[in-house]
Amino acid sequence: MRHQLFIDGKFVDAESGETLPTLNPHDNSPIADVAMAGRVDIDKAVAAAQRAFPAWSRMAAADRGRILLKLADLIEANAEELARLESLDTGHPIRDSRSLDVPRTAACYRYFGGMADKFQGETIPVEAGFLNYTLREPVGVVGQVVPWNFPLMFTSWKMAPALAAGNTIVMKPAEITPLTSLKIAELMAEAGLPPGVVNIVPGLGAVAGQYIAEHEGIAKVAFTGSTATGRRIVQASAGNLKKVQLELGGKGANIVFDDANLAAAVNGSAWAIFHNQGQACIAGSRLMLHERIADEFLERFAALARSIRLGNPLEATTEMGPLTSAQHRDRVLSYVGVAREQGGVVIAGGKPPADAALANGCYVEPTIVRAASWRDRVAQEEVFGPFVTVLTFKDDAEALQIANGTEYGLGSGLWTSNLPRAHRFARELHAGMVWINSYKRVNPGSPFGGVGQSGYGREMGFDAMREYTQVKSVWVNVDAQIPPWYPRG
Repeated sequence: MRHQLFIDGKFVDAESGETLPTLNPHDNSPIADVAMAGRVDIDKAVAAAQRAFPAWSRMAAADRGRILLKLADLIEANAEELARLESLDTGHPIRDSRSLDVPRTAACYRYFGGMADKFQGETIPVEAGFLNYTLREPVGVVGQVVPWNFPLMFTSWKMAPALAAGNTIVMKPAEITPLTSLKIAELMAEAGLPPGVVNIVPGLGAVAGQYIAEHEGIAKVAFTGSTATGRRIVQASAGNLKKVQLELGGKGANIVFDDANLAAAVNGSAWAIFHNQGQACIAGSRLMLHERIADEFLERFAALARSIRLGNPLEATTEMGPLTSAQHRDRVLSYVGVAREQGGVVIAGGKPPADAALANGCYVEPTIVRAASWRDRVAQEEVFGPFVTVLTFKDDAEALQIANGTEYGLGSGLWTSNLPRAHRFARELHAGMVWINSYKRVNPGSPFGGVGQSGYGREMGFDAMREYTQVKSVWVNVDAQIPPWYPRG
């Protein structure tokens, strides 16, 4: 199990010798003591990335792509090890790590491996006698800071497009879930990635993350995490005016109309909030029900929530594992009190499970709270757990008002058989992504990102390649004549 920093193609201890234990959230037992990068280590990683950049950026795009395709193959060859490591470190149920996290990670590297030599510039019609074309060039050394909820998958979302475009990378995984990121570094070396192209530096956000955002040698920083931290990233980036890409919080509206297929909507809504214990920025955490079907829907939905099997994430029968840390579990549970203080009613859950086998872990029962108002804190603030706030509406106008009534704008979904309504809501919802009769679908070819306090920039698809490149405009005088206005000497 890798537990050191990965700098310039080698696993090394932190200069300070500092480590932090990463814990198994099932029982809070220690897994490994992981090196914690400080400012000196970040300097070394940036220097290694700067040295590697000229050769990597000039390498034939097809050759960069072949390395990413080889990495995708290695991820699939090591799928079981990666899945178990991810479940051990994060609490993801092993069935999800095997069937979702690992395949999606490999698919993303494969997608951008194939895109590396297909991303091109443009020719622009300008005045006669001139050819004008654009080049898409890598920005340089990219700093990437990723959270703890999907650490394996985020290595591909962040690194794959950046590498395909010709950038070099200094990545900081979350200090509490670094293990699969370090395993990916090992597989990258095996795939033939040159030393220094990717550097993985686990560390504290206030130390390593802050310094990556400030660092004069980093041309761009890409961050996924909370909106509050995103604001600090923007402030820290001002020193050298580096590019910033932010994927921040969400408070997804999941709207069920009275003409929806209720069976599909109940199952889809459970997936929207309870997958990965609700620890997803795109979670459907505001369940909005038309008042005519609210009671029937909630009866079915609560029964499904109570039937979800909580347990050790390494057991194949587990449907929902622990939250990723004790600190976060306590934060999620604190919102039960907040809801009750503002007149909310707890319909299901709201507490740790009674099973003694889970008592030492970070478990929370699937929780359903009916809020008194859409302006209540539990309907406005991101809880980031298996905690869904139920609201009702009487018509389309009220549904849209409630759905757009937050500062966030990441993802929203709706369930209806009315096609004109579906397309109208897709246009009018204040969100970067909208799902119709589904929720939380992602694909490497589809742009992912939000608006408002959910950040800016996009992961995945051609948009991600644009995020990791800059445009150069080239003018050619094709007639090779001196223009008549040119001063003659």
